[in-house]
Amino acid sequence: MSKVGANWERLVRAALRGERGGAGVQGLPPTGIAGNVPSCLANNLHIEEILRAADEIQDEDPNIARILCEHAYSLAQNLDPNSEGRGVLQFKTGLMSVIRQKLAKRDGGSIDRSQDIARLQEFYKLYREKQKVDELREDEMKLRESGVFSGNLGELERKTVKRKKVFATLKVLGTVVEELTKEIAPEDAEKLISEEMKRVMEKDAAMTEDVIAYNIIPLDAPSIANVVASFPEVKAAVSALKYFSELPELPHDFYIPASRNADMLDFLQYVFGFQKDNVCNQREHIVHLLANEQSRLRRLPGSEPKIDEGAVHIVFLKSLENYIKWCNYLPLHPVWNNVQSSSKEKKLLFVCLYYLIWGEAANVRFLPECLCYIFHHMARELEEILRQQVMQPAKSCVSPNGVSFLDQVISPLYEVLASEAANNDNGRAPHSAWRNYDDFNEFFWSLNCFQLSWPWRLSSPFFCKPSKKTKNLSSVGRSKRYGKTSFVEHRTFLHLYHSFHRLWMFLFLMFQGLTIVAFENGHLNLETIKLVLSLGPTYVVMKFFQSVLDILMMYGAYSTSRRSAVTRIFCRFFWFLAASLVVCYLYVKALQEGSNSFFFRIYVFVVGIYAACKLFLSILLHIPFCHRLTEPCDRWSVMRLAKWMHQEHYYVGRGMYERTTDYVKYMLFWLVVFGAKFSFAYFLQIKPLVSPTKVIVNFTGLQYSWHDLVSRHNHNALTVLSLWAPVVSIYLLDIYVFYTLFSAAYGFLLGARDRLGEIRSVEAVHKLFEKFPEAFMDKLHTGLPERNQLRSSGQEAELNKFDAARFAPFWNEIIQNLREEDYITNFEKDLLHMPKNSGLLPMVQWPLFLLVSKIFLARDIALECKDSQDDLWFRITRDEYMKYAVQECYHSIKVILISILEKEGCMWVDRIDEAIKESIRKKIVQTNLQLSKLPLVISRITALTGVLKGRESSELRKGAVKAMQDLEDVIRHDVLTLDMSGNIDAWSQINKARGEGRLFDNIKWPEDPELKELVKRLHSLLTIKESAANIPKNLEARRRLEFFTNSLFMRMPQARPVSEMLSFSVFTPYYSEIVLYSLPELQKRNEDGISILFYLQKIFPDEWKNFLSRIEKDENAQESELLKDPKDILELRFWASYRGQTLARTVRGMMYYRKALMLQSYLERIISEDPEAALSGSDITETQGFHLSPEARAQADLKFTYVVTCQIYGRQKEERKPEAADIALLMQRNEALRVAYIDFVENVKDGKLQTEYYSKLVKADIRGNDKEIYSIKLPGDPKLGEGKPENQNHAIIFTRGNAVQTIDMNQDNYFEEALKMRNLLEEFHCDHGLRKPTILGVRERVFTGSVSSLASFMSNQETSFVTLGQRVLANPLKVRMHYGHPDVFDRIFHITRGGISKASRIINISEDIYAGFNSTLRQGNITHHEYIQVGKGRDVGLNQIALFEGKVAGGNGEQVLSRDVYRLGQLFDFFRMMSFYVTTVGFYFCTMLTVLTIYIFLYGKTYLALSGVGEAIQDRANILQNTALDAALNTQFLFQIGVFTAVPMILGFVLENGFFTAVVSFITMQLQLCSVFFTFSLGTRTHYFGRTILHGGARYRATGRGFVVRHIKFSENYRIYSRSHFVKGLEVVLLLVVFLAYGYNKGGALSYILLSISSWFMALSWLFAPYLFNPSGFEWQKTVEDFRDWTNWLLYRGGIGVKGEESWEAWWDEELVYWLSWSVLAVLFFLFKVFTFSQKASVNFQLVLRLIQSISFLLVLAGLAVAVVLTDLSVVDIFACILAFVPTGWGILSIAVAWRPLIKKLHLWKSVRSLARLYDAGMGMFIFVPIAIFSWFPFVSTFQTRLLFNQAFSRGLEISLILAGNNPNTGL
Repeated sequence: MSKVGANWERLVRAALRGERGGAGVQGLPPTGIAGNVPSCLANNLHIEEILRAADEIQDEDPNIARILCEHAYSLAQNLDPNSEGRGVLQFKTGLMSVIRQKLAKRDGGSIDRSQDIARLQEFYKLYREKQKVDELREDEMKLRESGVFSGNLGELERKTVKRKKVFATLKVLGTVVEELTKEIAPEDAEKLISEEMKRVMEKDAAMTEDVIAYNIIPLDAPSIANVVASFPEVKAAVSALKYFSELPELPHDFYIPASRNADMLDFLQYVFGFQKDNVCNQREHIVHLLANEQSRLRRLPGSEPKIDEGAVHIVFLKSLENYIKWCNYLPLHPVWNNVQSSSKEKKLLFVCLYYLIWGEAANVRFLPECLCYIFHHMARELEEILRQQVMQPAKSCVSPNGVSFLDQVISPLYEVLASEAANNDNGRAPHSAWRNYDDFNEFFWSLNCFQLSWPWRLSSPFFCKPSKKTKNLSSVGRSKRYGKTSFVEHRTFLHLYHSFHRLWMFLFLMFQGLTIVAFENGHLNLETIKLVLSLGPTYVVMKFFQSVLDILMMYGAYSTSRRSAVTRIFCRFFWFLAASLVVCYLYVKALQEGSNSFFFRIYVFVVGIYAACKLFLSILLHIPFCHRLTEPCDRWSVMRLAKWMHQEHYYVGRGMYERTTDYVKYMLFWLVVFGAKFSFAYFLQIKPLVSPTKVIVNFTGLQYSWHDLVSRHNHNALTVLSLWAPVVSIYLLDIYVFYTLFSAAYGFLLGARDRLGEIRSVEAVHKLFEKFPEAFMDKLHTGLPERNQLRSSGQEAELNKFDAARFAPFWNEIIQNLREEDYITNFEKDLLHMPKNSGLLPMVQWPLFLLVSKIFLARDIALECKDSQDDLWFRITRDEYMKYAVQECYHSIKVILISILEKEGCMWVDRIDEAIKESIRKKIVQTNLQLSKLPLVISRITALTGVLKGRESSELRKGAVKAMQDLEDVIRHDVLTLDMSGNIDAWSQINKARGEGRLFDNIKWPEDPELKELVKRLHSLLTIKESAANIPKNLEARRRLEFFTNSLFMRMPQARPVSEMLSFSVFTPYYSEIVLYSLPELQKRNEDGISILFYLQKIFPDEWKNFLSRIEKDENAQESELLKDPKDILELRFWASYRGQTLARTVRGMMYYRKALMLQSYLERIISEDPEAALSGSDITETQGFHLSPEARAQADLKFTYVVTCQIYGRQKEERKPEAADIALLMQRNEALRVAYIDFVENVKDGKLQTEYYSKLVKADIRGNDKEIYSIKLPGDPKLGEGKPENQNHAIIFTRGNAVQTIDMNQDNYFEEALKMRNLLEEFHCDHGLRKPTILGVRERVFTGSVSSLASFMSNQETSFVTLGQRVLANPLKVRMHYGHPDVFDRIFHITRGGISKASRIINISEDIYAGFNSTLRQGNITHHEYIQVGKGRDVGLNQIALFEGKVAGGNGEQVLSRDVYRLGQLFDFFRMMSFYVTTVGFYFCTMLTVLTIYIFLYGKTYLALSGVGEAIQDRANILQNTALDAALNTQFLFQIGVFTAVPMILGFVLENGFFTAVVSFITMQLQLCSVFFTFSLGTRTHYFGRTILHGGARYRATGRGFVVRHIKFSENYRIYSRSHFVKGLEVVLLLVVFLAYGYNKGGALSYILLSISSWFMALSWLFAPYLFNPSGFEWQKTVEDFRDWTNWLLYRGGIGVKGEESWEAWWDEELVYWLSWSVLAVLFFLFKVFTFSQKASVNFQLVLRLIQSISFLLVLAGLAVAVVLTDLSVVDIFACILAFVPTGWGILSIAVAWRPLIKKLHLWKSVRSLARLYDAGMGMFIFVPIAIFSWFPFVSTFQTRLLFNQAFSRGLEISLILAGNNPNTGL
């Protein structure tokens, strides 16, 4: 214990002395004992505040700091006397050591509380005097009243922060004095504290109201620093919630803060026992909603504004819409009688109740209809209390411990949820074995839920908790508990048919029909029609199969599903059973008796009637117009019965039809796709196979090489199957190929229509810049009456200047941000800067990058021009910007000269100006002006401006006078021929002044900032000769400016003022990824000597130089120079982090929203408050300090909230993780950033350690520490399902606004894109179909594409999907879902319907897409918008990419099993169902089918080769060379190399980059072997998708998201890809070798190559891609090290605790769950046992063993030699035997693995494992040998480096330096 005390004493001393200065070297926030207060101390926040105050005043008075520490210790002792809480004992020990240390230095003996109180009082007075407390508030108020837009904003900010700190310390001192007085006698206390001192303390306490924690709106603590509470709409919203007359009076002892009055939430808190912080959170939430809704309606007048009835009604309907629909569905009467007649107060009371329930529901928020049930009953209780007018707690929430909604309502639900979640065995149990969130929620979709009663009837089977040992819910306790509800997720591929049976039926029926027509030679006669009528039996049999699947798939849910649903399933089963029997019988009889028979006519009649009825019902239910017509007919029983039989009826999925025009559009799209697909199928697949099939079927007497029991005497069935199987497989998958082609073409046309890619180069930006201000004002600026007046009056010049003046501040802020991000240099920033255009010049001033060098070009034209004045001007004006440069120079010179000269000087300027204008008017410029002398004039003006742009001094003043005289001399003598007759008096004065030497002697130095800027600008125009055509040079800066300027011409809604825009939140889930790179992480070198910092310097060389320039370092500065200053270190860390996939980058990007809103609000407020200034443009361009304006900040905070939900932040803080310090640093740097996290407190109750969980929201306080805003207790551990959605769910209660944008922590944002956010939000109110949008899709831009070739492939693939692909999904197909981030959700719609993701374990592993499914099923509408973009990071290494694709493919495998996909597949109309299929699970199924097609083809060829029938048929007829087979092979080949799937990528390139760039990019990608990468990815998706459906195993795979330049070891790649790619690749190689060895090809080698090249390509890609794309994969030294590492791994024996990364045996045991293999012949088993006999067991006879092994080996060799000599056995036969033994042995090995327990009992398991090791060793050597051979040649490694990093090479990077490393020993 003494050691603990010493450690803590050292820590506390450091905390209280050394770290008070602020952030340390690493930029970490100050830490100390205050940060170590254990969370289990319930009052830990108060203790923390006391210790922080002690820290503050330690230097001023250590004795007072000691008193505060003693009091903190006393509080801790009272809270936990026995120190049972986690960390409490260590905390107390450390604190006591500090106190002892201070007591030792103190004068006197024992503690005297009265002396402590006296000392505290004395210090209180001295502290107040020293800090000038009375003046602090006055100074701040004076600054605030002096004007928001003055230059005092920075000073105001500093004053406010200082005041808050001082009053926070005073508050702690006053509180401690008050608490210490309770420890002494009351009469002593009276003597110690005077009345005057009490009044001072009370007054100071009142001044600390705004340091009380609040989130956005200070409701419980009004603040003068935050003016948001003074907004009229906020005042009205607060007033609307006030206590009203119908509410019973609150008890007198119910606490209400003095700063506000009681409101209806206080009433609900008392009645239902809601938590205090939940009430505070929802109070702000509801005020926020009401205020924002009111702001969109109208501005409220008066000092006491009242909320509009309309605003309340809108919030009421939005919030309770799902409850109203739930009541209508059941059916059930809502708790209110009539919405229209309900009062405003009553509506708000119900809204408050709903949100209080939702805010405390924890995991139950995933059950939206359960919340409706709870709300329904609690609202009825509320109505009863209001009716009785008696204030009493609700019976449903009363418990022995008091009134608690959490304990009585939520906890019982949570406990059963948690017990079911525990039963899923961490996701390994079958889905059918436990209830997930959907099962619980769907229980409330029927009136049976009312069996649960109210309060909860906990004896109900619904609340029964399963035994953890229970594996099958349906078999255990069936009568006592509830099982699955409505749906069971059985693990089978049959779900694909079950969910999309209409698709498969359509394809099979069309294939049958086309095949019949083809076999009838295309003749449509009666015989053909009769055969085509066989579609009837096929249809009903397939429907019967579907009904059988309905019964099977519902197994496990019969007891809990609605009776009507179960009845429907069995009714359909018996109906289709009867229909199948009848229709098949009739058809068979019709065939037997002919077309004239009675049976034939009956059959046609029955089929016709059935088809007509089905068609009629389909039209009624799925065509929108007809569907609306049938709704009034629902009261007819027949109609309801027909609908019930035809389509399932759920609470979700009702009315999923679209507008008729939309229906027609996507129907036509699919008709075109079907036309192309079936034409291809008929003419190129089916028809060419008809004739060969007929011939083969009729062949008799074919010679088979084996005993073929199937084909022989059976029309050669297997031969026909081998021909048709690949064709059928391609027929099933090519629907996706044709969809890809047509969707790509349609998406291209849509993009062109939307004007994407019109500005695709810097040249285009230059050319179109003059149109940008007008486009900006039309799209991104609010409408201004003055602008409309100018436009209507035809004042084009004034309008252009008006637009430019308002565009300039936004453009300049964009450029400023590019500089702060180090994308441009200071010089480029100056060139890109746009003048304010405030009125000095009578024309628009454009940025210098458009105008520089234009003056010199114009000068040269003037010097060369011998033609007329008009010709000269025509040549100049051909370049618009040259014209602008000439005009601006002329006007600038005039303005500057008039500004700096006195009377006669100004007269001289006027006369010269008049003379020039007169010459222009008379067109005699070339006569009156000597244009050849223009260079002299330019040089003199340049000299003048060069002097004037400096600071005034006597020397410079003389220089200016001299420059003016020189200029006057040149103009008078060399340039201008003057006619002085017109202004004799003026010229007389001028000449007189010149003669007296005073014409220019008194120059007024330019002091006005605008004039000084004009002088500098003119000087730049006259001196910069280099062209700025390539400005900016940085590619990223170019791309951003190109996209932003292009978007100004795209269609988007008109922006509304910031005060009227929709409010929104940004929401980022975070777990433990990189927040901010630390200095050691940046400097740490990998095995090649490469550090992250070195890598970034080489990848981003220009940005590194810009960074050094920004921190005022030389561009060649060494790294060590940056490490001297802590500020530079912090800047370096941020610079590096902003180039990785870090949380810091994401936070910076999202905070641009707030910055953009502040700028927009700031400028709009100036315009609204000063219309004259708006018209003149004098002030509206002044944005200096806009981010400090309290009003602008308040408005931005009211409209934007950013919550990062850092799930384990509390644990990270407790464990002192660097991530916690970095998150705290981000909060310090971003005041609007909020961090939500899950905190857990351990305490002892009844002798048992219990853990309590809390959802907490914190922000940074004035000292940079965490300040807790809300802390809401949870019923238990919130992580019951998938981590990410659970993390989102716990924190979503802290979001605000109408919308929420989901952002991942590897994303970025840009200031210029943030300016468009309010336009995007207006899309929620635009026409996008039958329903308003519920999710707005946003374009992503992958920013990791330039790192390597692989990153580029991934980037291009992703970009193609998130742009062109989603464009088509949204319009016309109407099936866009939510594919992750950064979509914008209608927040209220989704939080009242289960949230923004689903969280059930494993089934919802791809949690994001379920938000789209849920939104669509609940009658939402998902759109896509491409005028705004958000950055996105992607994986950059092959292993990262493979893990990511494996995660997504596994997630899609789980989607196949899900109820959401089933319902969408069933309830969509046919064409939307087709769209949904091919863009979700169908894509992965078609991918898998592509691979299976190759297997089918190769096994078919192998069968033909080994059976001998192929050669026999070739001998009889040239039957196999037919166009059908060629077409099949070609389709497979083209699809395999990715040509078809590359079409969207190519068209996307063409659209956005131009045709030439697209061609070059595509060719470059092919040369970089992108086809190898995409083929490898094909294998990844196939493996994980198929494996997940069959075996499960889908899980979240952390990919790292780091920079990947390290070499991956051979063994690591082998472990990752062995079972997914290598085994399958070798299988294909084996089949190809067999086909080569035994197949018959009439065309010889060429024929074999054409037939097998795609298969060889796929196999080799699967085998060698991981090593081909591995950095330094062919470097000899690396290869040697890899071989050594691989053999060590292969031979190292496993054991307890040994991981798969260390030992082959451990890895093999892990992989046994999934892999299937082959084995050896039994005749070789004895030999194998001999050679693998364990020497451990034969120590005593090793010589005998070796002798036996040697003899056996020699006998085998001798036997083979004798057999070759004496028999027909040849070496070729031995090769054939090996070909046979390898797969056979692998197969037997597979059987041994499957029978593992039996094999172990037979003591053969070690032999099996040794055989498996032998196979892995052989497979590894097969792959390794070619790599080793290539590694011998140095040029191969060089070529590979160029291949992998070609993008970097094209940007002039030296990747060889990176791969060689920054290692001094590399060259040795």
